[in-house]
Amino acid sequence: MDQFLLVLVSGLASGAVYGLMGLGLVIIYRATDVVNFALASLATVGLYAALALYDSGLPLLLAAVAAIVVTTAVGLAARETVIRPLAHGELLTALVMTMGLSLIAESVISTIWDDQPRLFPSLVEGSVAIGGSAIPAQSLLTLAVAAVAMALVAYLFGRTTIGSAMRAVAESAETAQILGLGSQRIARIAWALGLGLAVLAAVLYAPRAGLVPTVLSAPLFRAFAGIFLGGLTSMYGAVVGGLTVGVLDNLAASYVSAGYRDTFVFSFTILVLLIRPQGLFGVRTFQRV
Repeated sequence: MDQFLLVLVSGLASGAVYGLMGLGLVIIYRATDVVNFALASLATVGLYAALALYDSGLPLLLAAVAAIVVTTAVGLAARETVIRPLAHGELLTALVMTMGLSLIAESVISTIWDDQPRLFPSLVEGSVAIGGSAIPAQSLLTLAVAAVAMALVAYLFGRTTIGSAMRAVAESAETAQILGLGSQRIARIAWALGLGLAVLAAVLYAPRAGLVPTVLSAPLFRAFAGIFLGGLTSMYGAVVGGLTVGVLDNLAASYVSAGYRDTFVFSFTILVLLIRPQGLFGVRTFQRV
């Protein structure tokens, strides 16, 4: 029972990371129709910048805030120069562009900081005894921070003018323009918010995974599994899907085989999509032809 509790908490902590990244992906996609494959690589740039500042003597918390600022600035600059000039509806082109941005970001990281693995400091140390099990404090902090961040995003979209504007743009950019809502301004806010959530996930994930240029590649694909499982356009689904993927991933690694963890997760995701193509919380859409 104690072992199961450890596996469950660890899975939820991993799932919280996937959920944060998935939430960032969905927010950007809903506001701009862009599937941002560069999200993880851009967040990794922020991680390396944070580690450099931390090594220079800046407190870790301030370094993490600096990572969000750096990633957001780089991401918005990339959007303005590469994504925004594309014609409306160029979804495949935008997808390829973000893949290219991802490769460029990884190359820049390797050039500036090299490819050698590094340690990223934990925000908290030690463990907490729960029911006879020693739960890592970092895992509990990950759950708490992710829960607060997700609650703030829910408040933003449910209770604020900016959130209402972002929902309006997600429904129809043309209608939002008629109502006087600047779609480009909303798109920038969506990118900044999505990138910020990705960096937050990265800061929570890196202490246990170490730091290399591709450290967030696996979490990114598991976040994609989570948003397809939950529903590509559903923010609630991105969170639930990410948590589900995290728990299934850890259960498979602990009770089946670590080599089959991704096989188990993606097989389950495919099975759900075969039964419900729009995901657990997505809405089926119909087009007149």
